[in-house]
Amino acid sequence: MKKVSVALGALLSLTAGNAAVAQEVTLRLSHWVPPTIAPATKGINPWAESVQEASEGRIAIQIFPAQQLGKAPDHYDMAQQGIVDIAYVNPGYTAGRFPIYALTEIPFMADDSVAAAKAIHEWYMENGAGAEMSDVKVCFVHPHGPGALHSQETITSPEDVKGKNIRPAHATMARFVSLLGGGPVQVPAPEVREALSKGTAEAVTFPWGAMFDFKLTDEVPVHLDMPFYLSSQVMVMNQGSYDGLSDENKAVIDDHCTPDWSSKTAAGWLEDDMAARDKLMADSGQTFNTPTDEEVAAWREAALPLIDEWKESVTAKGGDADAILEAYKAALEANDAAY
Repeated sequence: MKKVSVALGALLSLTAGNAAVAQEVTLRLSHWVPPTIAPATKGINPWAESVQEASEGRIAIQIFPAQQLGKAPDHYDMAQQGIVDIAYVNPGYTAGRFPIYALTEIPFMADDSVAAAKAIHEWYMENGAGAEMSDVKVCFVHPHGPGALHSQETITSPEDVKGKNIRPAHATMARFVSLLGGGPVQVPAPEVREALSKGTAEAVTFPWGAMFDFKLTDEVPVHLDMPFYLSSQVMVMNQGSYDGLSDENKAVIDDHCTPDWSSKTAAGWLEDDMAARDKLMADSGQTFNTPTDEEVAAWREAALPLIDEWKESVTAKGGDADAILEAYKAALEANDAAY
């Protein structure tokens, strides 16, 4: 079993408003983002608060943010092994482990994160979760607004990536950078600023809000203004923790592990991302480059080999890659989220 150190630090306990109602269970939720930024304040925290309210105080949730209980790439194992009850996972931090879900990481497939959240949830529960996340309970998926490419120098076409070191959002974006002749610098989000300031990386694929969340506006002030990719996190629950709940409390959790909740948690994050983009556009120290239709087409064509690679990885695991891909496209289309 992987050992994950438990830091003794600040603990957010979301308590029920009615003290007269006894709490039957306390669930420990771990995530790796700072507690004051949008993924937490507009996604994770409201979800946890709603669980408590819906349970009338029978379920209390303790939130451990900012990698207090373990590094970002460890969070799936932390939930699976019962080190925590609930964990916020970026599947792209563990390359090759979730090959079906990696389809959501391929750029230029979805252009609306809220609609895509519902589509991804519906698609994955039918086409992937049972094969590669069967040892946990999947609660919701949580994509940010379509992310962009932020750099120190102008990048407008795939050819501009050659020779540049870029911090990718996840494993699929890392392969894309390599495919274009760049060097992927793979560090978790909280370590990006250091990589840029030291010159280890020259650009980053990030959501707009992260430019302020991680203080990157001076490090990478040049932006390719196009929907570039999604990074869709997943909230998962230890199966034993879920199985140990009363039927009444299970029903509360089930009601909060739905496609609609995926959309709800994504909506707040998108709002924050778009506000950050507007703020950057109003800053004279920032440069926005809008690609031409030809450049957009070139980017999309350059990403096509990623689909072939994805098919190979899924087929190698015994999956029907063509059927899974078509189901994903259909889910995006049905939810008006296709690029």
